[in-house]
Amino acid sequence: MKKLFSLFAAVLFSALSFAQITLTSDPAHSRIQFSVIHLGINDITGNFDKSTLTINADEKDFVNSQVNFTVDVNSINTHIDARDKHLKNADFFDAEQFPTMTFTSTSLKKTRNNYYTLKGNLTMHGVTKPVTLNLVYRGSYVNAKNKKTTHGYQVLGTIKRSDFNVGPNFPEAVISDLVRIKGDFEMAAQ
Repeated sequence: MKKLFSLFAAVLFSALSFAQITLTSDPAHSRIQFSVIHLGINDITGNFDKSTLTINADEKDFVNSQVNFTVDVNSINTHIDARDKHLKNADFFDAEQFPTMTFTSTSLKKTRNNYYTLKGNLTMHGVTKPVTLNLVYRGSYVNAKNKKTTHGYQVLGTIKRSDFNVGPNFPEAVISDLVRIKGDFEMAAQ
């Protein structure tokens, strides 16, 4: 009986370990971009050069997966040094006090093939709010160099900076309240 129980436990553990994998983004091929409208007439874009997306993927049913990302606020890059310094200070992100942004998913719902509605809690500038984003699975590719499968994911959405008290002294006529987000990630199992 003990042998049968041990065999059953080994099979169950083996099945559970194959049911879930952890995918982590490749920093060299991943980025989070943002865009705001300046003076009501022009898009100003930038990105965070340091971010990590992790998906604890349920291989049997992807909607049961957990999606998390972390952003290093000090890595903000709009290609204008003076603007980057201003965005890091207390007028906007206050990166010294709030050096990271995080997102933790609460639900994932398939809307059509490879497209998902991703809901979760975004923490930015010391404020946590629920947000709804879109997650797109872009496919996979077996890397010829390392023989690992690389998966492509894209995260898209729009948030309000006022919800997170970012740039409260800058009216919408100067900088739009709506901020568009686009994250592109190449990911591999760890």
